[in-house]
This record gives sequence, C-alpha cells and structure tokens, in this order.
Amino acid sequence: MKKLILLSLLTLQFSLLIAQDTGEQVRLSRLFNFGWKFQTGDLKDAYSLNYDDSNWRVLDLPHDFQIEQPWNQGAGGARGFKAMGTGWYRKAFKAEPEWKGKRVLLDFEGIMLVGDVWVNGQKVGSTDYGYLGFETDITKLLRYDADNIVAVSASTGNKGGSRWYTGGGLFRDVHLLVKDSVSIARHGVFISTPKITEQSADVNVQVELEGIRGKQLDIEINARIFSPKGELVTETKGMAPKKNKLATVEVPLPIVTVSNPQLWSCETPNLYKAEITLLHKGKVIDNVTETFGIRTLEYSPEFGFKLNGKKLFLKGIANHHDLGAVGAAAFDRAIERQFELLKKFGYNHVRTSHNPYSKSFLELADKHGILIVDELIDKWSDKSYWGGRVPFTQLWYKMIPEWIKRDRNHPSVIMWSIGNELQMREDLAGFPTGDWGVTTYRIFDVLVKRYDSTRKTTVAMYPSRAGAISRKESDFNKKILPPELSTVTEVASFNYQYVDYAKYLEACPGLIVYQSEATSSELTAPFFGMDQDKMVGLAYWGAIEYWGESNGWPKKGWNYSFFNHALEPYPQAYLIKSAFSDEPLVHIGVVDSKKESIEWNDVTVGRMPLSSHWNRPEGSKQNLFTYTNADEVELLVNGKSFGIQKNKRDDIQSRNMIYWKDIPYGKGGNILAIARNNGKEVARHLLETTGKAKALKIELENADWKADGMDLQYVKVYAVDGKGRVVPAAEGEVTFEVSGEARLIAVDNGDHMTDELFSGNHKKLHQGFVMAILRSSQTGGDVKVKASLKGLKSAEKKMMTK
Repeated sequence: MKKLILLSLLTLQFSLLIAQDTGEQVRLSRLFNFGWKFQTGDLKDAYSLNYDDSNWRVLDLPHDFQIEQPWNQGAGGARGFKAMGTGWYRKAFKAEPEWKGKRVLLDFEGIMLVGDVWVNGQKVGSTDYGYLGFETDITKLLRYDADNIVAVSASTGNKGGSRWYTGGGLFRDVHLLVKDSVSIARHGVFISTPKITEQSADVNVQVELEGIRGKQLDIEINARIFSPKGELVTETKGMAPKKNKLATVEVPLPIVTVSNPQLWSCETPNLYKAEITLLHKGKVIDNVTETFGIRTLEYSPEFGFKLNGKKLFLKGIANHHDLGAVGAAAFDRAIERQFELLKKFGYNHVRTSHNPYSKSFLELADKHGILIVDELIDKWSDKSYWGGRVPFTQLWYKMIPEWIKRDRNHPSVIMWSIGNELQMREDLAGFPTGDWGVTTYRIFDVLVKRYDSTRKTTVAMYPSRAGAISRKESDFNKKILPPELSTVTEVASFNYQYVDYAKYLEACPGLIVYQSEATSSELTAPFFGMDQDKMVGLAYWGAIEYWGESNGWPKKGWNYSFFNHALEPYPQAYLIKSAFSDEPLVHIGVVDSKKESIEWNDVTVGRMPLSSHWNRPEGSKQNLFTYTNADEVELLVNGKSFGIQKNKRDDIQSRNMIYWKDIPYGKGGNILAIARNNGKEVARHLLETTGKAKALKIELENADWKADGMDLQYVKVYAVDGKGRVVPAAEGEVTFEVSGEARLIAVDNGDHMTDELFSGNHKKLHQGFVMAILRSSQTGGDVKVKASLKGLKSAEKKMMTK
C-alpha cells in the first residue's frame, strides 16, 4: 500500500510538471453572465452592499433592457421609439480561498450607453463609451467570509446622444479574471506576420507585461504556435526586462518562421493559435491563448485591394449593431446566422458602423472568412451625437488603444476607420484647427499606428465635396472635388456619390477609393458603377433591417433593406446575389405597391415593395421583375410563354433586372422564369398559387446547439397548405410551448411596423411566418418545442443540446 501511495504521488508530481511545461491554465477566466438580478429605474442606493434586491428579476447576460420597453411614439424614431432610461444589475458571488495572493478583476466588454460599477458598495469603474470595455481590479474589496455584491448602473443617456438605436444595459459578456500580480496585460499579446511567401511566414509575437516595474525578476516568456489542425509548428522565447520603470512594458520575442503557411482567406479561413506562457523560476505564473491568421493586405490606386496577393473587391454591408428581436444583446448565434446568410448571398465584408462591435463578432468573422472594416466612432464631436458624460476630445486617447489592442489580432480586420461623416459641419471634425479634421486625423492616426501599423486607416466622408458643399447648394454639381480629409487618409472612403468617383480621381489621382456606404435604393448600380479593377469595394447601407433611424411611426427602424430583421430575404436580396455571385440565378419579385422614396440625410433612399408569391387577386394583371445574372429570361404563366427578354449588361441601372408589365394572373396556377446562357437553361424559379393554410411547419437553424447556457436555437415556423407550400396570406396567432433544457427568450415575425414586444410565447403570423428564439440551459438534454394555431395542424420538434 505504501509503495502504491508513493507511486501515485510521484505520478501526480510528474503530471504537474508536465502540465506546467505544456501551459497549464494558471489564469482563471470565468464567464460572469449567469445569475444576475435586474430592475429598471433610477434607483437610490441600489449600489449599496445591503440593498434589498429580493424582488428583482433574475436573468442571464447578455441583456438589452431597452428592447423590452414598450414602443413609444413620443420617444422619437432616431432611437427606435424607445424611451431613455436606466437599468440596474446586481450579482452575488463568493470569493474562493485559492484567489488569495492573486489579482482579481472584473472585465466588462460593454455597458450601454454609459455605466458605473460598484463592488461591495465601493465604486470601482465606469464607461463613457459603451461600445468599448474596461477591466477593474477588485482584489482589495473582496470578502472571503461572506457574499460579494457587484452592482452596475447602465444608462441609455439622452435622446441626442445617438442617431440610432443603441440598446441599454449589460449587452455584452462579463468575465471574472484571477491572475498573478506579474502577468500579461489586458489585450497584451500582439501577433503580426510581416513577411509571407508560399514556403514560409515570419511570425512576430509581442507580449505586454504588468507587475514587474522596479523588480529584478527572471521572467521567461514562451510563445508556442499551433497550426489550424492543432499541431505545434514553432515556438519562441524571451526574457522580461529588469529595472523596468513603466507600468506595463512590451517585450518583442524573436521572430520565428512557420513553414508552408496555411493562409487565411474568405474561402479558407485558416486560424493559427498562439499559447503565451510566463514562467518564474520554472513555474508557470500566467498564460493566455490568442488566435491569428497568416495573410497579406495590399492597397493601391492601381488595383484597390489585394488579399494574399490576389485582387479582391469588397462586397459588403454597413449596418448598426442590433440583432433583431434580441435587440443589442450580443449573442454569438445571432451574429453567426448573419454571417452564414451573408456568405450564402455572396457577401464577403462588413463595415462596423459606427462603433466597434463585440469581440465575438470579430471571432466569428475570423471563423467564417468575413472581411471587416473596423470603425471607432461616428462624429468627432463633444456635443452632437455624442452620448458620453465626458467630452470625446478628453477620451479619444483612451478609446483608441482599447479598440486597437482588442481587435488587432483578428485576420478579418483589414482596415481601421476612425470616424464617419465628419465634413458636414466644422464642429463635427474634431479639434478646431480649421482644416476639416485633417490635423485631428493625423493625431489619431499616429496613436492607431502606435499599436498597429499593419493596416491602413480611413475616415468615411459625406457630404462628398470639398468645403462641405451639400446637395442643396448650387455648387454641388459644379465643384466636384473630394473632401479635404479624404485626400490625406490612407484609404479614401466615401458614403454614396459613386457617380463622382471618376472626377475625384481626376482631381486626386492617388486616391484609393472605397464606397463605405452604398444606398440600397439604387440596387446594383453602385456596385456595377464602380471601377472594380481599381477600387476597394463597397458596403450597402442598412442591408439588414435595424432598429432606430425610422423615418416615421409605425416603422420602428430602417427597412430600406435586402433582408428583414428576422433575416428573411426580400426579393431584392437575390438581385444583389446575382451581382455578387457567379452562381447562375433567377428570381421572381412581384410588385406589391409603388416604390417608397424619400430624402434622408441628403441622400435619396427607399425600396419598392416586392414579394415572391403567386397568390394574387383573380383576373388581375401583375408587374414583376426577374433578377438574373444569365443572358436572358423566358417567362411562362401556366405554361404559356410571355416572351424572352435579354439581360441589359451594358446598363448599370437595369443590369440583372428584367421588368415585365401587365402579366395576367387569371385564376392562379403558376409562373415560371427560366434563365439561359447561350440558349441553354442554367436556372429557374417557380411560384405557385397555394391552397388555404392547413398546418404549421417548423424549420430549425442550429444543428450544433450547445448546452453552455449561451447558445440560441432559431425555430422558424411557416403556415403551409396541403402540399407544404408557404401561404403568405395566412393569419392568426401562433403560440409556442417549450419544455426541457432550454427557455423561450423571444418571439418574432419580421414585421418592422409591429407594436408588439418580443416577449411572451405568442406572435401573429406575418406573411405566413413567425419565429421563436430559444436559449439553452447549462445542462445538456432534450428540448421540445410545439407551435400551435387554432384551425391549423400544430407542429412539434424534438432537439437535443450537448
């Protein structure tokens, strides 16, 4: 028995040594999202240790309290017809004995729009720009003999603090960190790949340390690089400096080489992993893991943009950050389903308008091969459109390092955008230097490059004229010169005005042109109207519906879009796909009513209401479009041909759009579009008149539903006829019943005019559609969902979380 015990002890000791050598997890990073209490209102003393929160609601993060508030016409359309307000969060937790002697921190990824944090009644941190996070050291405030209380106050600020819907609350992840006093600093690992060939890639690892100021410590830094398959491919080591006088110090490690690198691209988003370990006297004292990609970025007036040496044109969207029925709450699955949809429709790019998105947004962009133009802020103003309690000009030098250091290891990030639409008024362009923000940009650019010099910087410009000449002025179409700031930024980004880019280049031939916003109302014209051989690309504004920036009640936000807020495509989505993708395509869109067109922020915007169904009034005549990238389309109704029309590829205004007028509906039946290249069929689209709705049909999106308490399942329900075809005119209220290891967190139907909230378990059909959003529990197991509507056969699905 003694020999067995001794052998066991030796085995354990050996295992611990091996664990240290292989980077054991001495740093604790615990997701702190579960078991919070919440209450709305500007509550007095809600931060205090002994405040009675027994009647507060219990919930898990992320959480947007503003999306739960009633729609309020008096609150105004800019912020999504939601009243401004304050939400309070409290959470109790126990400090564990093994934390003693270590640093304990709370890491808030974002508090919307501004927020304050207390621990055990003591204020420990604040944010004045909720799109960026912060960490706060709570070590000295911890109680080991009683519960600890974290209290957070989140305010949406005033109505003028944003031009769009922001949401409110703890809308992103919170983590509790426990680490050694000598450790890797916040966002302290920077990985770059300065030289890449087909045979090899240089990998440069820099590690920022804290806790060594004034100390004479032998700290070894070890970085091990793993391939996308998880194989160790190389490692590098270095020593921390002694006699350091800085609070944090950046230590560059010797450059190492990766052989036969697997490049990151849109088609092959290969991700490497770096494990960074700190050792003191042979003992591991800290470690972190970072993913990165090996890829090259090139920009030039001659070719626009190249990824890995290959010309690539950005085909993207520019949207605000909300995610439909869950509001601003940054759920990974809500983000990922967007990326899956965008890839399916030929997109390769997102511009984060006009603020940094969540960390998980970039992680998922890395995973799915989506190129990101990462934007810091809207205006450089202390007053207009600024929601902070501290003036922007007193915060920028803190905001930029947090932003760049957080995001710089993501291969998906290909450009930094420091601001948006500054040249409308001089006071929006930063410091009062009388040069339309040129000096401000140069100052900001220096700070950006202090932390990352591997990417170019830009600023999105509108109005697109020097001297801030607007469309309403007579000189707008006479003095067609690019804004002063766009002539000094490394990439010249313009919102709209693609027809003038050629004249801008006549004035400034060295411009590298990117259309940072393209209007969706012009459909494919902004895409085909650019010189794709020489320009960077474009991002369609509001391609997905978002809350806020409504042009009038009852519309709750922007809907001049290609996809509704539930991510159901409008027919126009297929037009864009026909331009963005080489896959042969034809799609029928029937005109429902006249096109809506308005002037919005000096731009003409709008959308023609179309739908893809063939349930029309008997005896009527219908106007419709067939969207195609083929040579020609033949249209047949009930087998009778109504002719063949050519795709007018030489006309950017009508390319890929074929219009058919006064097509007789008769008594129903079907309509068929056949697309041909060189006389050979390459695609077809059939619409059929359906029968009456007989049943509900369920479709599930998430085949790999995780039991982590965070993952979502989107349950899409359609009213169908006896042949399983969606019946767009079906009406009635669908009720959901959910049991098992998940709970219902929202119901939606994609109606942007809704006066209903997304809470509860029932929702009216809208165009034959309704959707439930389920959140998994932290325990794996069975989940059952049932959808019922009086008079129709119900639908039921069984699932499992793992």
